[in-house]
Amino acid sequence: MHDETAQMDIRRLLKTFGVQADTAIVEHLQKHPRLTNLRLRITLDDLTDYAEGQVQPLTFMVEGNVRSDAERAG
Repeated sequence: MHDETAQMDIRRLLKTFGVQADTAIVEHLQKHPRLTNLRLRITLDDLTDYAEGQVQPLTFMVEGNVRSDAERAG
């Protein structure tokens, strides 16, 4: 189980990512108004230097669609 400091760090990192990802996706959709659907993959890659090489780095992936208003209206 992780401690409170780790939990706070995780939440801070995810909040920062969420805000920046939201901005990037919204800007992309605005630049491409004819785009009706984005298929996205969000990947978390562990960049920790495990010197001994005995630890499997953390990796996590989520895939999903982002539909634009044009897609929902149709």
